[in-house]
Amino acid sequence: MYPDVQLFIDGEWTAAKGGRTMPVENPATGEDAGTVAHADTSDLDRALEAAQRAFIEWRAVSPYDKAKILKKAADLLRERADKIAPLMTIEQGKTLPEAKGEIMVAADVTEWNAEEARRTYGRIIPARAGNVTQMVVKEPVGVVAAFTPWNFPINQAVRKIACALAAGCTIIVKAAEETPASPAELVRCFADAGLPNGAVNLVYGVPAEISEYLIPHPVIRKVSFTGSTVVGKHLAALCGTHMKRATMELGGHAPSIVFDDADIDKAVKILGANKQRNAGQVCVSPTRFLIQEGVYDQFVQKFTDQMKSIKVGDGLEADSQMGPMANPRRITAMEEFIGDATQKGANVRTGGNRIGNKGNFFEPTVLTDVPMDARIMNEEPFGPVAVISPFKGFDDVIAEANRLPYGLAAYAYTGSGKTAQDLASSIESGMISINHHGIALPETPFGGVKDSGYGSEGGTEAIEAYLNPKFVTTADA
Repeated sequence: MYPDVQLFIDGEWTAAKGGRTMPVENPATGEDAGTVAHADTSDLDRALEAAQRAFIEWRAVSPYDKAKILKKAADLLRERADKIAPLMTIEQGKTLPEAKGEIMVAADVTEWNAEEARRTYGRIIPARAGNVTQMVVKEPVGVVAAFTPWNFPINQAVRKIACALAAGCTIIVKAAEETPASPAELVRCFADAGLPNGAVNLVYGVPAEISEYLIPHPVIRKVSFTGSTVVGKHLAALCGTHMKRATMELGGHAPSIVFDDADIDKAVKILGANKQRNAGQVCVSPTRFLIQEGVYDQFVQKFTDQMKSIKVGDGLEADSQMGPMANPRRITAMEEFIGDATQKGANVRTGGNRIGNKGNFFEPTVLTDVPMDARIMNEEPFGPVAVISPFKGFDDVIAEANRLPYGLAAYAYTGSGKTAQDLASSIESGMISINHHGIALPETPFGGVKDSGYGSEGGTEAIEAYLNPKFVTTADA
């Protein structure tokens, strides 16, 4: 069922030139599911040459015709969702409904960018002289290098692929070695939709080796990275050294604020569902739960009960509500975070332990009474652990929400319109969702501030990162 995944270069599925492969592990069983090709510099050179050649062809295709190809890719994603979803579950761990949902969202993202391809408008600027025409046109940046993570192997790749193609760029994607099959199927949909050979290329290998070869390369004109803040800062510095445009979608530590006047049941239901999603391995997952004192005990009890009720199991099983963590490193990280917190006085309300000794399963966990110097209060946990703390008033919770250098997503629940308005202007975050979970839609901006990165991968803002504005001024002869 699970394939041995190859590279995709210049319109062909191919083994690595050196013949190297890497194993792909099923996180539910701990066993190898298959292999993935391991690219070396000769493979990267082939991809670079193909992408540069294809750029000349693709940039000349009309926006109308680009859009038709992207819409075809979206249709293929929807048609093949039932086939692709089990592959994602096998390699990443998330439940089948989550996997299929990710694919359907990817289709929506592709379709949105198909429409954006037709709307890369320039403008006319009124001139100071009657015989002068001043205009701004937008041109594709060129060949893009994209680096995507394992937590959303299709959705993080499609945001880069679809947007780059819509702008008229070509792209080389370095996808995660842990989850290679689902991005390969994504790329297959784009290729089968009628893209020119070389417009999309897909490689796998040692992340540092590939990034440090591609980013400085003169063919690459734009870099898009999704991953940790530590790695993102390193790659951003490398981009700066070589004057490469960059979009950095990095980590977060999302404050999730519940006021006394909020609908507590609604807050528990929505925040709980998003905490367990993908076993908490989501950059915008709610992590720091800040609950006003008047409803703190009530919230803790209801939220803990909800976490206790979650059925953890193999994502392929129909009754599983949360699958395993993606790799053993995440288990170790959870154990270290929780151990540090409890050693410093934290109270484990539920969970806190690995489940069994086969696969990467971990209990949904709730911590209270966590001191500020605990690691989990300052570092993104990236797992199914919720930290709940009380607060007194508005100023106190804003200070805590903004205390960390992260600023990706924030959530809040309140019955007061004034409080909602004040939150919107006070929280330092690229995205804020109040009284519902409404981020990461294709038509809305997606990105952070501060150490959570810069640039957007959604909405009308996304395509601008792949376009160069060119000013043209002409006087009558």
